[in-house]
Amino acid sequence: MIIESKAPTRVDFAGGTLDIWPLYLFHPGAVTVNAAISLYASCRIETNGPGDERIKLVSRDIKREESFASFAVLAKAKQYRLPLIAEIVKFFQPQGGFTLTTDSEAPAGAGIGGSSAMAVAICAVLDRFTGAGKSKVDWIYISRDAEGIVIRVPTGTQDHYPPAFGGAAAIELLPGCEHRVELRVNLVELERRIVVCYTGKPRQHGINNWEVYKAHINGKRSVQNSLARISIVAQEMRVAFEKPDWHEAGRLMREEWSFRKRNLPTISTKTIDAVIEAARRHGALAGKVCGAGGGGCVLLLIDPDARPRAEAAITAAGGEVLPVKIDRQGVQVVSR
Repeated sequence: MIIESKAPTRVDFAGGTLDIWPLYLFHPGAVTVNAAISLYASCRIETNGPGDERIKLVSRDIKREESFASFAVLAKAKQYRLPLIAEIVKFFQPQGGFTLTTDSEAPAGAGIGGSSAMAVAICAVLDRFTGAGKSKVDWIYISRDAEGIVIRVPTGTQDHYPPAFGGAAAIELLPGCEHRVELRVNLVELERRIVVCYTGKPRQHGINNWEVYKAHINGKRSVQNSLARISIVAQEMRVAFEKPDWHEAGRLMREEWSFRKRNLPTISTKTIDAVIEAARRHGALAGKVCGAGGGGCVLLLIDPDARPRAEAAITAAGGEVLPVKIDRQGVQVVSR
């Protein structure tokens, strides 16, 4: 049997970091606004013949693999070359041998939720393979917890909803629960107004959110105040998208970015600053990093007529424009 899946990555417009428990509890009404984009993580399982219990894990994008004589051997291992894949396999407890292969279209350290999309894609194939019958929301929490086990710091869930469901959404972060609410926005129009570019791999990928998290929990007033304002901006961004009021959305994105830089100056780089400034001079309304920053991808909100000028300016400033659309479907699974 062969089972294949693919799951989209995401861009976040406003409200990132607040999805990490318990930060949203301190900011009533907290919401993260994001959208799935057409850069995909993929996963494939091919089963072995009868009686062959061997498990082989392969990551094509990072060119790494490892093998185990059986699931029991995998489960008892102390270290893994591919820990995210191994932890999710351990959750589903598959019977029988197979080769599981992953790949990713996202650049290294892009900040667009590539590992979360990969985790959802892995959950999708393992759920089909084992007949576990879990829901997409179950996959989100399995993915979140597997990532937490691997990186050993608190992780949020906003990265996992776009891979699971696609589209553009507000993730409402409430005490005791969270809700994904689809944005009432024309996705074709939104596509015309976004540009995503890559600025290079960050030196310390993923560390920025952890630094902000610790500062907030430890009572650093400036960080608490910045996240309070980011929470309000995200709520207003949702309204601006749904009106739609694109210039207001641009103003809010600029404000969100300014507060993120106050929280942690290392979230930006000379290339990121140059890309955003050049794009602004040539028709972009605003720009901000995706995810934890320090490199990776920049999301820009533009006037559609300015796209050629803005993209040329981005390239001249050192960014690589990535051709993306908004994914409408979320994770897809096929078997044969």
